Amino acid sequence: MHPEISEIKNIYRSIKTNIENRIANFKAIWERGNNEELFTELAFCILTPQSKARSGWQAICSLKEKNLLFCGKFSDINKELNIVRFKNKKSEYLIEAREKFAAIGSTGLKQILEKFPAVFEKRDWLVNEVKGYGYKEASHFLRNVGFGDNIAILDRHILKNLRLFGVIKNIPESITRKKYYEIEDRLKIFSKEINIPVDHLDFVLWYKEAGEVFK
Repeated sequence: MHPEISEIKNIYRSIKTNIENRIANFKAIWERGNNEELFTELAFCILTPQSKARSGWQAICSLKEKNLLFCGKFSDINKELNIVRFKNKKSEYLIEAREKFAAIGSTGLKQILEKFPAVFEKRDWLVNEVKGYGYKEASHFLRNVGFGDNIAILDRHILKNLRLFGVIKNIPESITRKKYYEIEDRLKIFSKEINIPVDHLDFVLWYKEAGEVFK
């Protein structure tokens, strides 16, 4: 057994309950059907590319506290995104997403996503419709609203560890849809081999790198 695998198994045992609680909280967001909560998670995942998750969530909390997330102008939103990279583009993406989903109820994401029975259909739709989203961001959002059972968030932490464990040979510079599904399938096989569910494994590898269970 790869020595690092023993480490992640030990980590998993120590944080499994925390992971289960976090996933239950995510599923509750969808079950409550609160479109403002759903949009908040969608906006958070717009902010995460090439930025720290903690910084992205801090920016989202600041926008909500100042009543800017759902009605703020570009200039006001932009000021709150100083702690994330590419704040100009991300401000544009956030406003565009808000305007697009405001047509049904209060940013009616649930009504739209319910039309797609499979999580992979939901993900494809998000990638095509939400500017700033690739498959990683769409997967992150879906995990954060309760659909993480059968998809993977292939961020740099995950890819780094998949290479370490020999699941992939190299970290691709860019990931097409085909490549994303290919690596995702390999991760699913690996998760079965080490007996850690896919949606739990993401938290374990994040904890291994960052020392915490977060979003």
